[in-house]
Parts: sequence; structure tokens; C-alpha cells
Amino acid sequence: MSAHGNTSQLTAERRTDFNRSSIRSLRKSGRIPAVVYGPSMEGVPIHLDAKEVYKFVRTSRSELFHLKVEDKTIPAVIKAVQERWGNWIHLDIQQVSENKPLRVKIALDYQGVAAGTKVGGVLQTQEVELEVEGLPSALPTSIPVDISHLNVGDKLTASELKLPAGIQLAGTGSELLASIILPRGATAAETEEETAESAAK
Repeated sequence: MSAHGNTSQLTAERRTDFNRSSIRSLRKSGRIPAVVYGPSMEGVPIHLDAKEVYKFVRTSRSELFHLKVEDKTIPAVIKAVQERWGNWIHLDIQQVSENKPLRVKIALDYQGVAAGTKVGGVLQTQEVELEVEGLPSALPTSIPVDISHLNVGDKLTASELKLPAGIQLAGTGSELLASIILPRGATAAETEEETAESAAK
């Protein structure tokens, strides 16, 4: 993997053999088969170095990168991944325009310790990714989600997030991200008592 300006670059090679044995050989040699979709490379079969791909996507699958295939370099994102036993076995890569908004899913980074968990509540997170829209250059590697203010009975929806500049929600904003519930068998009275004791200390 190399840098192309401020954007990472992955280099790929075209695939010419499509039978199962050749695909297995590719994977055994540390390569990941993929297909590129876009205006200038519609349905082009390629393969990439698995170590370079894993290194790149360690932060986010949705991050913009430049894909070099032979003498052509295009801006792209990873749109879909096929996995088997924890290994990536195939990628769908989409060519994008750096001047047009892109809709992608971004990883959520839950931050802080919810206030409700300090008095016996249990944190439940419902989503690990959130679909947003923005120019490729504005897409973050993750979206911070502050949960420190959540008390027992509170819920956090997508519309309450403070999104980074340049991106917006692709959905309605009603998506439930996190909530604090009482553990099974606990009562509201017990939790209120614990809250009062905690405040008195």
C-alpha cells in the first residue's frame, strides 16, 4: 500500500482465470479476488494483496482510496465483502467521483462510560455502523458516539449524534443506537436508591 497525495493507494492485477482452482490458488498465495464497478471499469475482475487490504481497512471499510489497475488509477471504496471463517474471500469495489456525494456505512465508535451503568444499568448497543452521505473526502473513518450522559431508561437515536462536518444521515434519524436498561430482576426502586447513594458520596 502506498500514498497517493493524502489518500492511500492499493495496487491490483487483472484476473484472467476464473475457474475454482485458480481462485483457490489466488487465495492460498495471499491474494483476494475482487470486482470493480464504475463508469470506466465496469465489472473488471481483479485481485489484491490480502495483507495490504487488511492493513488499509483496519480503520474503516468505507474510507476512500485510489485503486491502481495496470496504467489506470481511480478513486474507489469497498462496497461489499464476502467472508468465510473470518477471512475475506471476495470484494466488491465501487469507483466513485470525488465531486459527488457518496452513501456509505461508517463504523460507530462508542465513547465514555454511561452514567446508568454506574448504578446497575446495562448498556445495550444496537448498531455498529451507520449509513451516511457526503463527499468522499469528507467521510470519516468512524463516527464518535458519546454515551456518558445516558441514564437508566435513556435511549440514543441517530438524530442525536453530532456528525462531523460535511456529512449527513442517509436515514430518517430514528435508528436506535444505544439504550440503558435494568438488568433482569432489578427494580426501578433499587436503581433509584443506588443513584441517591451515589450522589450522596
